[in-house]
Amino acid sequence: MSKIHVWHTGEVYIDQALAFEEKTIHPMPYTGWLRPKAKKRWVPVSVYLIEHPKGLILVDTGWHEEMRTNQRKHLGLLPSTVFKGRLPEGQAVHEQLSNYGIKPNEIDYVLMTHLHSDHVSGIKHVSQAKKILVSQLEWKAAQQEFGYIKSMWNGVNLTPFHLTEIPYGPYKLGLDLFQDGSVYLVHTPGHSAGQFSVLVQTGNGWVLLASDVGYAAASFTQNILPGSKTNKIDAQRSLNWVSEFSQREDCLIAMANHDPEIQPQIIG
Repeated sequence: MSKIHVWHTGEVYIDQALAFEEKTIHPMPYTGWLRPKAKKRWVPVSVYLIEHPKGLILVDTGWHEEMRTNQRKHLGLLPSTVFKGRLPEGQAVHEQLSNYGIKPNEIDYVLMTHLHSDHVSGIKHVSQAKKILVSQLEWKAAQQEFGYIKSMWNGVNLTPFHLTEIPYGPYKLGLDLFQDGSVYLVHTPGHSAGQFSVLVQTGNGWVLLASDVGYAAASFTQNILPGSKTNKIDAQRSLNWVSEFSQREDCLIAMANHDPEIQPQIIG
């Protein structure tokens, strides 16, 4: 059965309205523009290493080490006014892999839940992985929509996959990674057009890596949508599914990527 390593690759400083939808007269509170410091918070940027009997899987890539030296260049001028990051020495994804004696070219799959900067920033650190997957819907959105920083993955070979029917998810669409029911990429759109969550079978039950469907456990238990969404109907349907799945007896845990209550650990 699989074993899951939960790592923090630094933190991101955001307005709380980006994480938790607010009703306010501010037209875009999630940007943090003209909002007080009391509304801002640091939250972790998580990645996950899955040791599966059929290979090594990395879910998302966290911050690139350039965030330590030139954030404005790495993020771009406008995004750098919305959020900032910090990446302590030793926490970049390739540094954490090295601590386990793992080289990037030994990773069988890198799974990009979506292509927002705090998830894709470090992708060049693991560009030698055997296969890097992103949903076709997310790939298309990243070419056409505002809010993506294409320079982060320039020169990296990403493989878009098409959605197929699976037993789980709000739309029962995704990908059975090994075609054996042990790892599912579950289509959970709304925060972005092609976001997926990762559902992993361990010896103690399912672990649901819910990406940014919600930003903390409270999102699932209190029905709080993210402030940043591409489609509110999709976002609500995805949140409903994660909330329902997290209550199953065979679900060990559902984790949001940026939940400050989730500490680095090994599950399974």
